[in-house]
Amino acid sequence: MSESVHRDNKARLFSFIFGREENKHWTLQLYNAANGTDYSNPDEIEINTIEEVIYMGMHNDLSFIMHSDLSLYEHQSSYNPNMPVRQLMYLARLYDKYIKKTSQNIYGEKLMTLPLPKLIVFYNGKDDKSDRVLRLSDSFPEGCDINESDVEVTVHMVNIRPQYKSHYLEECKPLAEYSWFIEEIRKNSESMEPDKAVDKAIEDMPNNYEIKGFLTGHRAEVVDMCLTEYNEAETMQMFKEEGREEGIKEGREEGRKEGRKEGRKEGKIEGKILARYEDGMTVEDIAVKTQQTVDFVNDTLKANGLL
Repeated sequence: MSESVHRDNKARLFSFIFGREENKHWTLQLYNAANGTDYSNPDEIEINTIEEVIYMGMHNDLSFIMHSDLSLYEHQSSYNPNMPVRQLMYLARLYDKYIKKTSQNIYGEKLMTLPLPKLIVFYNGKDDKSDRVLRLSDSFPEGCDINESDVEVTVHMVNIRPQYKSHYLEECKPLAEYSWFIEEIRKNSESMEPDKAVDKAIEDMPNNYEIKGFLTGHRAEVVDMCLTEYNEAETMQMFKEEGREEGIKEGREEGRKEGRKEGRKEGKIEGKILARYEDGMTVEDIAVKTQQTVDFVNDTLKANGLL
């Protein structure tokens, strides 16, 4: 299948808030929260988000260079275990741009200098997902010795829903406000149309919130972005649930078979976990066998009424 490339002028709300030059003071707060630093000069941030082209339906939410770090931040409203490979693809493209911009020679004898990559996913989906580290090696075939791999990518997934009380929300006020805003939209959507839900969330936002003036000043764009993301999320959830049910069935019957869709893959992992638990394996042994975290295994078993 040929690679699909097309242009998209619609930004995502997370990028719109934290990825604009005029809002680099908020980007800096986010960086400080992620790294335990207290830098104060937003002009030191160089935003280099990939936004001009979308490859295979994927796009980079926010990336920037700060001193010697290259930060890649993604926002996800649905759980995606494939973020390591996606971030790897983004990183390769960003490095390519950086090498060209700094006039370094990838074929030369002199060792190049590259910024240190730091990869984070900010998750606020409805599914109960705790903070975790996603690894490229999670995608390797079962039974492989991951220590033999010459490549590993780790992505830190942080749940930013208010009830999870992440330190990121305490240390980055705009992120906490963004989290509040999304929760209000969801709550409002239970009793009103999506566009009205967004409008009401903006109106109800406390006046002392830093991002309120920005959202109010760009109300039409914000509503449009939220509606676009809402429609995408609804569609993706529908396909994911269909694939998940199919994947659980295949996981029980076959143990392993690679799925083409995210929901199908996640369902197969759940199927393997359920099958092994039914066979009497301990949670710890299941985690080792399926190369998942103990927390993930526990979450899966609880979701299926087995714990």
